[in-house]
Amino acid sequence: MKLFNQSNSFRLTVFLLPSVAITLLLTGYGILYALSNSLQNDGIGAYASVVGHTMFQSSLVFSLKVTSISTGVSLLLGILVAKIIYSYFKTSSLKLVIWVPMLIPHFVAAYLVLILLSQSGLFSSAFFHLGIISDRMQFPILVFDQAGVGIIVTYVWKSIPFVVLMLLPVFYEIDRRFVQVVQTLGGGQFEVFKMVEWPWLFPVLIEVGLILFAFIIAAFEVPYLLGVTDPKMISVLAYQWFYTGDWSFRSMSMALMILLTLFILLFSVVIFQITKKRRFIMMKGRM
Repeated sequence: MKLFNQSNSFRLTVFLLPSVAITLLLTGYGILYALSNSLQNDGIGAYASVVGHTMFQSSLVFSLKVTSISTGVSLLLGILVAKIIYSYFKTSSLKLVIWVPMLIPHFVAAYLVLILLSQSGLFSSAFFHLGIISDRMQFPILVFDQAGVGIIVTYVWKSIPFVVLMLLPVFYEIDRRFVQVVQTLGGGQFEVFKMVEWPWLFPVLIEVGLILFAFIIAAFEVPYLLGVTDPKMISVLAYQWFYTGDWSFRSMSMALMILLTLFILLFSVVIFQITKKRRFIMMKGRM
């Protein structure tokens, strides 16, 4: 009982310690294992081989493009859907429908996109029977394409409910008296969003965007199912290097994942440093 009389910060530390310790243990073991294997054959030369490899360079560009577009579109549509749900379904249980896609595994979602958007899929069949196209091969290539459209569609579809889940509580926390003040001064919907809602949404959007970016750029199953052989996402390239018959590629595969981990950590630190001031102002405003 004495523990419950301590300060809040101490109790919070004690309660979080088991989960943090397990997370650090599992993650730390994986990173150390990959690091030791990456240095096993050629030392730091494996990292130089990865950076200089043309397949890595094309995979990096492709991964950044797919990840940036998927994250950006998911955030934009997530804001729009969250605002609509808050405005029109504030007290209705129908808003729970938006989270149904979160229950579907990513590889199932990729398979559904394949059924819907491939040239032999449901949409091409519907367009053919409606006379919009005279041959199913005229339907645009949206999966197994070099632009990664199928991959982007899958991640956007899966990510929007997560964005709404994170933003909807923010909309409920906003003091609507500020909205009335802006409207009284002649402001419209855009001014309300810019001056009242955006300052509250921005810090949460940064966190959600980082989560989506880190998840998508390191994800494997969707680009493996819907991607092409070249270019390919970094995770698919690491998988193929790991299981190739040449053992030198195994250390390069581990080096590739270590580089990806460092990139995500560095990117997160930079973004948090850039937005630290805005986050502090918001937290201070809450108090």
